[in-house]
Amino acid sequence: MERVADDEQFTQPEYTPATPECPQPELWKMLDSQTTEVEVLELLKTLVTTLKPKLVVETGTFLGHGTVKLAEGVKENGFGKVITVEFDASIHARAVKRFEDSGLAPWIESRLESSLETVIDGSIDLLYSDSHLANREAEIQRLLPQLDPRGVLVIHDASSHFKLVPEAALRMEAEGLISAVLLSTPRGVVIAQRRDGRQ
Repeated sequence: MERVADDEQFTQPEYTPATPECPQPELWKMLDSQTTEVEVLELLKTLVTTLKPKLVVETGTFLGHGTVKLAEGVKENGFGKVITVEFDASIHARAVKRFEDSGLAPWIESRLESSLETVIDGSIDLLYSDSHLANREAEIQRLLPQLDPRGVLVIHDASSHFKLVPEAALRMEAEGLISAVLLSTPRGVVIAQRRDGRQ
């Protein structure tokens, strides 16, 4: 954690291994080896300002970089909130400090609990899944019924390098739960909607 915190002080070329779908990962930038690619962080904000969600839910807060970008979008819209869920207490504490320092804390509800147990009230407009890899499919299956039929699901770490996540996304698509597009970034991103929302 301390090494990652040190790394995040400057931008550097992405060093996730090359994959068939992303043969030049060094063209992207990262803050550290765990945080979402800088360009994908910008995409998250743009999705919020484009889709105008009232409720954004993020699983896997980590150091809060993604949360901050989501909250920047919500603040720019002038309405809505971000609920972010993190299971690790020390990571959660560091993220909460980032939210306070950024001035975005009023737009963020930060929860210290499991994404497999958290209770979300109401309809989710944008769901960003970026938690522990082994939990992704279960948490998505759990929260998907609450995703608005026109809402958007974003899943990080969907590169073939990570296997578990793209396999889960394609399995959920084959089961008729979601319609998915896989974006070829170094760590991979799925953008999806509920299949029943298309009918």
